[in-house]
Order: sequence, then structure tokens, then C-alpha cells
Amino acid sequence: MSGGLVALLDDVAALARIAAASVDDIAAGAAKAGAKAAGVVIDDAAVTPQYVSGADPSRELPMIKRIFWGSLRNKLLIILPALLLISAFIPGVIPFILMLGGTYLCYEGAEKVWHKFFGHHEDKEAPAVERGPDAESKVVKGAITTDFILSCEIMVISMNEVGDASIWVRAAILVVVAIAITILVYGAVGLIVKMDDIGLHLARKESAGSQRLGGLLVKGMPAVLTAITLVGTVAMLWVGGHIMLVGVSDLGWHAPYDLVHALEHPVAGIAVVGGFLGWLVNTLCSAVVGLAWGLVVMAVLHPLKKVLPFGKKDGHEDGEARAAAAGHSSGKPDVDPAG
Repeated sequence: MSGGLVALLDDVAALARIAAASVDDIAAGAAKAGAKAAGVVIDDAAVTPQYVSGADPSRELPMIKRIFWGSLRNKLLIILPALLLISAFIPGVIPFILMLGGTYLCYEGAEKVWHKFFGHHEDKEAPAVERGPDAESKVVKGAITTDFILSCEIMVISMNEVGDASIWVRAAILVVVAIAITILVYGAVGLIVKMDDIGLHLARKESAGSQRLGGLLVKGMPAVLTAITLVGTVAMLWVGGHIMLVGVSDLGWHAPYDLVHALEHPVAGIAVVGGFLGWLVNTLCSAVVGLAWGLVVMAVLHPLKKVLPFGKKDGHEDGEARAAAAGHSSGKPDVDPAG
């Protein structure tokens, strides 16, 4: 009996040593995977504030909390098990899933660019048609659905970066990535959507410095949100285009990515800044490819949307749902930021 216990303790100690040795691998793998998924993370953080924009201030953080838990459930309970099963039994499918996600990113990024320059903006503030909890639930559901698509791409990119690890190490890395990225995204979103409230609070203080800072926060938030949206769009095109370049190269069509490398080469050898300039050229080329591929997909899908029963009538149909929850009234008092 004691011998069995000692043997068991030896096994436990061996497992503990293996686990300890794996911690560095998991941390390094999570950092690598998270870095590769950064472009999608930026877009996720850019998209979500739009869903609570204009909502009653008392409901902003509860809505974000519901979206946060929905996002975490998406990643840990649906996407993670599915990816582990795919990687274990049909790993050859992962590159195609990755390219499908890259196509989605290119399409969404191209659609945003198209609507920015050629879209109709008069419907931007659609009249609210609903009020109360039902409208809020509709907005939250729409946000979680959008998050699911972005989360799929984040997790597939992460999986692709650690494909050489064992299934248990992959699982641990993806759990770390899922939790860390969800906290990062929705922590940032919570800060973004409450920043104007913080500004209003500071603007009411007697201190002139607080009033100036509060005024800057209130006046600056629209510009910050615009900048985040712009960065998110560029990130979608960059990441999506890069995925497509690498994907078609891995499938045997090397010419497009070889051309990008040829454009990188003249600047990569420049002292000090060569590495950055090479990355910048690669990123710009990837974004151009992403935009071009996204426009092609748009040209194919938009006519289909008019005939398919589940097609969108407008690329921004959930603006009405957001307006419904908000009632076009933020509930925030009009305060002169200058005090």
C-alpha cells in the first residue's frame, strides 16, 4: 500500500515537473498567439463601443458585462472545443478556416471603407422603434454575435501559431489567450464608454485643472472613437490580407507573397530602421491586398444579399437596434466642459 502511495506521489511529482516546465511554453505560446491576433483584437475593441453608444449611462457597464460573459462563453465553451477537435482529427482544415476568416476580415474592412466614401449617411440616426429591456437584449445579442465571428478568427489565428505543441499545451495556451484577450478588450471598452462620464465629473469640480482635463476628455472622445474605428478598419484589412497572402503561398501560389518580399528587400537592409520599414511595407501591401480581396467579395455578395432570405438590406442594420436601446438620448446632462 505504501509502495503504491510512493509510486503515486512520484507520478504526481513528475507531472508537476512537466507542468512547471510547460508554464514557460504556455506563456510564450500565449504571447506569440496573442500578438498574431492583435489586429482582430483592435477591431473587436473598436466595434463594441458602438453597441452601447447613446445608451442610458446606468446601463452601459451592465451591457458590457453581459457582452463580456457572452464573449468568454463563445471562446471557451464553443470555439475552443471545436478547434481542439479539428486540430486533433482534421488539422488540414485549419488553414482553410483561417483563410475563410481572413476573407471575412477583408470583406468587413472593405465594406467599412466603401461606406465611408460611397455610402449613404442620412440614415445614421435611425428613429428608435423600441424601448426598454427588449431593445437592450437585442443590442447585446447582436454584439455577442459579432463578437463570435471575431473571436473565431482570434482563436484560429492563435491555434495556427501553436500548432506544433501538444493538444494539452494548445488547450492551455488558448484558454490563456481567450481569457486575457476578453479581459483586455472589454476592460478597454468599459473605459472608453465611461470616459465622457469621467470628463463630466471632472468638469464639475472647482479646480481649474480638473475642469480643463474634464473638458478635454469630453471634447476628445469623439475623435478617440473615430481614431479607434480607423485603426480597427486598417487592422482588419492588414490581418485579413496577410492571412490571404500566406494562405495562397502555402497552397502553392507563391507569386503574390514573393512580390511583397521583393518590395520589402530594398528597405530591409537600411541601418537601424530597416526592420521597421520592412514590416511597414509588408503591412501596407497586406492591407492593399485585403482591401482588393474584400471589394471582390463585396461585388459577389451584395447582389446575393438582395435575393437571399437572410441577406442584409443594409450593412448597418443593427444601428436601429442600438438606437432602440438608446432612444437617441444618452441621459447625460449637458454640461459646459469649461465649467
